Amino acid sequence: MKVLHGIRVVDLSRVLAGPYCAQMLADFGADVIKVESPEGDENRRWPPLTASGDSANFGSVNRGKRAIALNLKKPEARAILRDLAAKADVLIHSFLPDTAERLGISLEALQAANPRLVVGTISGYGAEGPLAEKRGYDLMVQAFSGAMSTTGFADGPPIRCGVSFIDMSTGLSLYAGIVTALLARQTTGRGTWVRGSLLETAVALLGYHAVGWMQAGAMPEPQGSGSGHLVPYQAFRCADGFMLAGAPNDGAWQRFCEALEWPELARDPRFHGNAARVEQRDVLIAMLEERFGQATVAYWVERFEAKSVACSPLHTVDQVMTHPQVLANAMRVQARNPDGTTQDLVGTPFKLAEGGGTADTAAPPLGGHTEAILTDTLGLSADRIAELRANGVFAMG
Repeated sequence: MKVLHGIRVVDLSRVLAGPYCAQMLADFGADVIKVESPEGDENRRWPPLTASGDSANFGSVNRGKRAIALNLKKPEARAILRDLAAKADVLIHSFLPDTAERLGISLEALQAANPRLVVGTISGYGAEGPLAEKRGYDLMVQAFSGAMSTTGFADGPPIRCGVSFIDMSTGLSLYAGIVTALLARQTTGRGTWVRGSLLETAVALLGYHAVGWMQAGAMPEPQGSGSGHLVPYQAFRCADGFMLAGAPNDGAWQRFCEALEWPELARDPRFHGNAARVEQRDVLIAMLEERFGQATVAYWVERFEAKSVACSPLHTVDQVMTHPQVLANAMRVQARNPDGTTQDLVGTPFKLAEGGGTADTAAPPLGGHTEAILTDTLGLSADRIAELRANGVFAMG
């Protein structure tokens, strides 16, 4: 039995951050009910599409869930949503406060109807302040938060990080907040409001960059593949591609030079100590790039591994998702489609010795469990379900 077995989650969120949080709750045993409009979550239609007809984006964050499609413009549908919330342990949404109020799921209404409910909300810029009503998107928050100012190359154009790291990290942090709230409920007997936002996540991820400016006035600059405080620590072009290598301390610098078969470089007084290497960055990197270019990635990786120097080839997605290390740690998993076929998905970023694992069903079809949820969870009769369907209250999968 998984650790969150018996926990019921109503997931009203869309696109990536909230659905990823809810997917992790499902992975660890929660019964997650995904509530969509009859048109479906917008990311169902974003390319590339998979064999199921839905997008890879949607499939990546919605496994293990049951799906109900409600037309929330109808008062009967809003009543169904409130009934689901009254029977839930967790409700997740990313609506602005006025929309939540209109749907009858304001924080006050939810907590009055179900004091044990943990309400997780995601906003773009936080629940307080002058931008609390502003919609947020990963790309815009990469820029607003300053994260984009640290990415790319000096004097180059703005560069978006290739993965939606703010969206996904917000989902992870909301998951942590919700599980913390469920743990606290065991003591208090009450639910609480867990607030997450893309901006707060992004600012938290600034980490030492933010502290360096606040405490030392140091402004980070984009360093390409490198780091402003460590040299060498970046990508190097070899004869047939790129590899990443770094020397985060002086002992590693000695081994770095040994791996390069360049012992005299280790004795060069210009590069004694990381501070000196940072000061002489341009000179040293030019020397190293010339050396790396004399052999292949495989050659240098073998030598650097033999000397226990931090290094990596520059993998593409297909290479990493077929790598034995990734497979050994269950980061490529299979989930079952409704027709019995399977699809490959990405595993959870942490595991439990007991009660963990991954949900074994793929993302649900739109409204695929509507009738079952109305019957089994809310106890509606077949006649009532037929009446609601005729009135356009919900869509069936």
